[in-house]
Amino acid sequence: MTPAVFEPATPLAPPAGRTTNDLIRQQNLSSVLSLVHSRGALSRAQLGATTGLNRSTVTGLVMELTELGLVREAPGGERTGKVGRPTLDIEPEDHVAALSVRAEPLAVTVALVGLGGVVHARLRHDTAGAPSPKRFVQIVSSSVEAMRADIDRHYRVVGAGLAVPGLVNANGSVLVSPTLGWKRDPVSARLSDELGMPVAAGNDASIGALAESRFGVGVGVGNLLYLGGAMHSIGGGLIIDGTLLRGTSGYAGELGHTVVDPRGRACVCGRRGCLEAEVSLDILEPLLGRRKLDEDELDVELGVARSPRVLAEVTRQVELLSVALTNFVNAFAPETVVLSGYLGCLLSVSRERLADAVRVHPLGAEGRTIRLERAHLRSRLMLVGPAELAFADLLSNPAGFRG
Repeated sequence: MTPAVFEPATPLAPPAGRTTNDLIRQQNLSSVLSLVHSRGALSRAQLGATTGLNRSTVTGLVMELTELGLVREAPGGERTGKVGRPTLDIEPEDHVAALSVRAEPLAVTVALVGLGGVVHARLRHDTAGAPSPKRFVQIVSSSVEAMRADIDRHYRVVGAGLAVPGLVNANGSVLVSPTLGWKRDPVSARLSDELGMPVAAGNDASIGALAESRFGVGVGVGNLLYLGGAMHSIGGGLIIDGTLLRGTSGYAGELGHTVVDPRGRACVCGRRGCLEAEVSLDILEPLLGRRKLDEDELDVELGVARSPRVLAEVTRQVELLSVALTNFVNAFAPETVVLSGYLGCLLSVSRERLADAVRVHPLGAEGRTIRLERAHLRSRLMLVGPAELAFADLLSNPAGFRG
């Protein structure tokens, strides 16, 4: 099974002023810090076995990362049975942190997340409607100010990551976000200027795929299809051979706009019958007689539902979702399919039908085992995920960190 690594390609020749040894050292530091970040406390022996580096090299790398304030030693769980010093594990310094920001049509969430995916604090600001980019930046700024005293006292913040439901290019500009009403806006640059730190932005579904691959059900999975259902939208993220698929200008993964019923409901994209228009909590909530349900509440509601109208609508949406999953599995041949948010709730009540979609119908399914899983991070997904964008530079070049 190919591990998911998410590392930039190694240059063919070292940049001016840098030797091949410098690049190898940078890559080794990156490998060790990335492992500790995603897997938690590890012994030197475990680090060596995973990276293929010898013990003395691992020891030197750990010493350097410790001096940089990025990892620390802690009493380990590994027992040798020998008398002497206890085994020490290497774990991330979680006071090295990033801001995690999520934009939604009716809320703005800001969290402080440490190395290792530890969520230290979060603030959610509910809105009456989708905020403009200017208003969004104001809300984020005021939320960060509310955390300021604690941040200044206890944390070293490397930057911020932003998750947006829409098309976001490699420069962090939003081409279009139908549910937010944003078009061609350099929102990450706006936010960077306001916060005085680098801000990296991305599509929320791609960020979800990244987070599940590092901390959730997708750890160690080389080929993963992630499909996330929010209140008003569906997005997809793809891990292909261990690398997050970005596509031209970073726009890959708009799976929510796959047409599943050409004569279906009108979609915000202008077409009819898109997956996100047909498989939607917006349609189901009025039938349940509830509003603004979170995942846990929706699990309970669907688990006890007996209304024929509710059951019929769930069945209709599951059938269309199964059609989409069959098509996606045929197109991308993943090892694992992960459903999150609203789609994870549908999986909890219709696992057999959706499992058939990824097991029975795909071409060449014989001899293939495709796992269908619900996202493990659940409510932490969009807190931990955006922070990964902010940690990217640090993880790729730890020695460059002098925060």
